[in-house]
Amino acid sequence: MTLGTDLAPTTTTTTLYGRDHELAALRGLLGRARTGHGGALAIVGPPGIGRTALLEAVVRQAPPRFRALGTRGIRQETAVPYAGLHRLLRPLADAARRSSPAHASRHADVLGPLLGHGGGVTAAPFTLFTAVCGLLAEAAAGRPLLCWVDDAHLLDRVSLEALTYAARRVRDDRVAMVFTVCGRDGPADVPRLAVPPLDDAASVRLLDRLTRGLIREELAEELVELAAGRPLALVELAEALTPEQLAGTAAPPRALPPGSRLRARYRRRYLGLPTGARRLVLLAVADDRLDLDTLARAADLADLDAALGSGLLRVDGQAVEVPPLVRSSVYADASPAERRWAHARLADVLDQEGQRARRGRHRAAAVDRPDDSLADELADAAASARATGQYLDASRTWQRAAELTTGLDLKADRYVSAAADAWTAGLPRRARAMLRPVLPFADTPERLGRARLLQGEIELYDGTPAIAAGILREAADRLAGADPALAATTLMKAAHAAESGGDVHSFAAIADHAAGLHAQGPVAELVFAHLVGLAATFRGRYDVASRNLAKALHLADKADDCTAVMYAAFAAMVCGDGRRARELAARAVASARCGGVPVLEPQALAILAHTELFLGRYPAATAIAQEGLHLARAAGQRNIAADHLATIALVTAFRGDRAATLGHLDGLSDTVGRHGLARPAAYGSWALACLDLADDRPADALARLRLLTGTDSAHPAVRVMAAVHLVEAAARCGRRDEARRAFELYDRWARGTRSPGRRALAHRCHALLADDEDTAVAHFAEALRLHGHCDATFELARTELLYGHRLRRDRRPREARGHLRTAVQIFDNYDAATWAERARAELRAAGEVVDGGGTVGLDRLTAQQLQIARLVAAGATNREIAARLTISPRTVDHHLRNVFSRLGIRSRVELARLLT
Repeated sequence: MTLGTDLAPTTTTTTLYGRDHELAALRGLLGRARTGHGGALAIVGPPGIGRTALLEAVVRQAPPRFRALGTRGIRQETAVPYAGLHRLLRPLADAARRSSPAHASRHADVLGPLLGHGGGVTAAPFTLFTAVCGLLAEAAAGRPLLCWVDDAHLLDRVSLEALTYAARRVRDDRVAMVFTVCGRDGPADVPRLAVPPLDDAASVRLLDRLTRGLIREELAEELVELAAGRPLALVELAEALTPEQLAGTAAPPRALPPGSRLRARYRRRYLGLPTGARRLVLLAVADDRLDLDTLARAADLADLDAALGSGLLRVDGQAVEVPPLVRSSVYADASPAERRWAHARLADVLDQEGQRARRGRHRAAAVDRPDDSLADELADAAASARATGQYLDASRTWQRAAELTTGLDLKADRYVSAAADAWTAGLPRRARAMLRPVLPFADTPERLGRARLLQGEIELYDGTPAIAAGILREAADRLAGADPALAATTLMKAAHAAESGGDVHSFAAIADHAAGLHAQGPVAELVFAHLVGLAATFRGRYDVASRNLAKALHLADKADDCTAVMYAAFAAMVCGDGRRARELAARAVASARCGGVPVLEPQALAILAHTELFLGRYPAATAIAQEGLHLARAAGQRNIAADHLATIALVTAFRGDRAATLGHLDGLSDTVGRHGLARPAAYGSWALACLDLADDRPADALARLRLLTGTDSAHPAVRVMAAVHLVEAAARCGRRDEARRAFELYDRWARGTRSPGRRALAHRCHALLADDEDTAVAHFAEALRLHGHCDATFELARTELLYGHRLRRDRRPREARGHLRTAVQIFDNYDAATWAERARAELRAAGEVVDGGGTVGLDRLTAQQLQIARLVAAGATNREIAARLTISPRTVDHHLRNVFSRLGIRSRVELARLLT
């Protein structure tokens, strides 16, 4: 069976991308019809959105028992009454003739001509419509019926009314009716299934399939933006690609091909308008920021209703909007004279100071040869737009200035400015396009170096870090003679691009290469110390690493470069100084926000989120990562968005939330795979291992963690940090020797840090690996003491759970219960249902009757207050508690008064009763 109209895709592809929701709805309709609960759906959407493809898919995938009966609207027959019913019901003619005379005559008078056996269609509408209903019900008597109507909006009025009438009455029959309708409205009172534009990921997959994997990512992104989610547009664009465009030696298409069916549709609509309405549409097409007041000054609004009725433009408040495909198609079909008229008219009416850049671009659009004087005016306007934060306007104006410039050096500078402002505006594809004309004729090492620096930054944040590392290293070499300090920070970006791609050997090679630069000043010295220190860390030379990273942190106080401060925060994390890392990362965020470098804000937030994760402040890490994810997506920085999403996934995995974690990881997979992002990929594997631990599957967790920590190719940060979970998994599997080997590196690192949270986790691991009870208890006690000096409340709960488990197994249930109650309360506080249930199960095993609500009131206490309350309940004096927690007795007394106040109790006896 073939469905379609003049707008139906001709591809033989049977796979539908990005239509899972719609297909599920259609399969549900068929499933209900099979059991005698019929219904109808109208698939609605604009031209080229894939309505017919969905209909073909549901007919193709219908269960074998179904009988399919269908028709489609034909424009030439729209005015012919009964034409649609004739095409739909004609296949039933033979069956009707073979039926018994009594049965055959039931509808003969009404539907005779349609079934081909006499009679006349002379009945009143109700009789006719009822006969159609009866005929469909009879057709479904033997087996379920799928009745489909493609392009129902082109059916003749009588046929559409009859089939709509039937669609509202098949609920008790084994009939499923599916209509496709161009537009937003379907048949009256028939449920609508609106088909949205394809998302970017599905569009890229479709293009990859259409081009047999030959399309480059950059070209695919250009076509996805141009097609605006229309599958037919993607098909037509893919079919028209030239070998040069596929190879990247020719510019990508800027509009649908001339023979495009969609483009022809828009052309017919445009040419069918009155002259005044065409002018309105052309003005709106020539400026994507047009408002109604400007349009009124440029043309007569008397024809606005006709223009709106064509669907080529719409008005939302004061904004005049043109769909992207309409804009590119109408502009491409307009004559040069029409375009010049539109731009000249808009230049005349854009007279406000804030519109200087737009006005200049419209003036320049009428010029068809280089003009340095006009180019200089445009450059001034672009600089003004940049100064006021209008980066997109600035980029467009720089581009036109570059096109009109005769001098190659100035042309190159202006293209680089256009690219830089496009990148700042969150348009990486446009930024890359602006850099292409620069690279062939940049005539000095410095000019080429700056162009390559911008290209490398874009690739680092929104491309393949492994490629970015090479580009940035080349840029640093070209910049070394003219600007050694900039060359130094460029090399640091190159090194971290290598680290992002998981290539620590290239990181070390870049660090060695940095020694050849002769840059001076605090920023350059910070860069060299940072690179040498991290390279030494990756090589296992911790004495060299510690000395150089400490120097980098000292120099960070003197540096005012946002990038240098960000990487200093990274160095602080490697040193284990979480609080210093958070301070530097927060400073970098403030610098990006207030210092005029908004493009760096998503990355600065990513580092700040990592520091909060490092400190065990999981709610803060999640909140910051969610903000950063939003900004990174808006800025077109997919790699930084992946970093934020990986952080969120890891936090939800720590909490044991499998559904949320898998949802986040699913959003990561495409970018991580395409761009080769090592850290988000490692975080994803780590998150899955944490879910296995939460679900009490330590063997599965251990298998994953071995891959993460047991090879030289493992991501260095995750290799160290995930060792804590590997120890837990291995200990629970009885593989203590393996756990000790994996733990050695983490233990040495934690002992050398000033982080109580890291040292607390190290003591927890020692407790899990201890062979005797006294050693385990001592390490657990020290871990709890150190937890009291940091904000990692969730990790405190994990330690309390493990400690309570050990005490219970050692037949000390009374002592275990206090730790397990604390764990339950904190897990409940974090909505960590899986871990809370694990803790409750341990508490029950320790002999306590536990309901599902946790311990009342303890959620009001801080981590240190919980520690003090537990020690008081165990009978310790204030002085003993002070010595245990290395705080003063006065501080203990202060905390204890707050504990009593928050829990609504008055004495240590009441506290002991509550906690024991």
